[in-house]
Amino acid sequence: MSKITEFLKDYRVIILIVFLVGSLASISVLGIEQGLDLRGGSIIQIHLEKPVDSDTMNVVTSVLDKRLNTFGVKDIKVRSSGNQDVIVEIAGVKPDDVSNIVGTPGKFEVKIQNQTALTGADIVSVKPYVITGNQWEVPFTVSVSGADKFAQIAKGKAGVPVDMYLDDKLVSSPELGEGLANGVPSTDVVVTGGANTREDAEKEAKEIQTVLQSGALPVSVKIVGISSVSAELGDQFKSGALIAGILALIVVSAIIFIKYRNPILVLPIIFTSLAELVLILGIASIINQNIDLPAIAGIIAAIGTGVDDQIIITDEVLKGDQKKKSRRRAGFKAKIKGAFFIVYASAATLIAAMLPLAYIGFSRGYTGIGILSGFAFTTIIGILVGIFITRPAYAKFIEKFISTD
Repeated sequence: MSKITEFLKDYRVIILIVFLVGSLASISVLGIEQGLDLRGGSIIQIHLEKPVDSDTMNVVTSVLDKRLNTFGVKDIKVRSSGNQDVIVEIAGVKPDDVSNIVGTPGKFEVKIQNQTALTGADIVSVKPYVITGNQWEVPFTVSVSGADKFAQIAKGKAGVPVDMYLDDKLVSSPELGEGLANGVPSTDVVVTGGANTREDAEKEAKEIQTVLQSGALPVSVKIVGISSVSAELGDQFKSGALIAGILALIVVSAIIFIKYRNPILVLPIIFTSLAELVLILGIASIINQNIDLPAIAGIIAAIGTGVDDQIIITDEVLKGDQKKKSRRRAGFKAKIKGAFFIVYASAATLIAAMLPLAYIGFSRGYTGIGILSGFAFTTIIGILVGIFITRPAYAKFIEKFISTD
């Protein structure tokens, strides 16, 4: 009993317990952010016409986020990927339904006889669209300066078409009425159009209202990739990952038991592996990291290296005990020190191998090989958790309950 008390009072064990409690609390309160490949949804890859600075990229992601929210799409994630790509993650909506919203620059112009009378920058507010049969209307309000400019250009041109362009595409061309051609500024403007069916008219009106409301993108964009994972397939991936994890734990436990044939050695190794899993998920919960399939692969790899390290520590101590029968050798601390030298060296080389992959993901974005940055990042987290939290606690367990030095 005294050994157990001393073990639980050791600072390395206390640190492990504190981190475990914190991780469980974080997972319970904040939850774990699942990737789209686990919860189902679509990823739209948007490529900008040229690299942009961080301020411009923030404008791009802000406009796209506003557009999708205005369009009524929930559960959206819009994030930059490097300096020329944007990743849009959506759940519960078909990507084709929003491709026109996120893939258009949103440049709006009103021209009278090829003279620009209004632009999107003059729009102050956009009112709800109106559908009458197969015809639609999107009323909006412009600034006083915009109304003055429009009045000056429209003066004396009653009956002339007012061409309204969205991304250089003519969307409406009503005739200029007498009331707007008298030179008196008016801040109320209406863009109109029609479609073959009422549903199509409503869709067009909603898209135009959304684009006008969210403003124009500062650079031209184009959609370069769309991928979707259904919610059912996401559930299958999640179940598959869970089964793979359980099978890995069973196989590892069996191999360790065959090697040592001693529960007092096997159970701590399994507990340590589970503790590392909880700690990695807890950290991911705190930093809001997506746990997707590459991240799960990274967790399994990190836990696998953790088992290797614990076998190294155990073997070093047991090897010393066996040789002690014939001759005395270095004490327990020297054995652990030797084991940890191997553990640190192994961790350093593995982190060094993962850093380039993680760097690509952070610097160039989560496209191409960068999508594997989640694997590298969770592997690195798992290794750091192991060498700074769980390995020292495991070594203390070996010192108290296994070593006879």
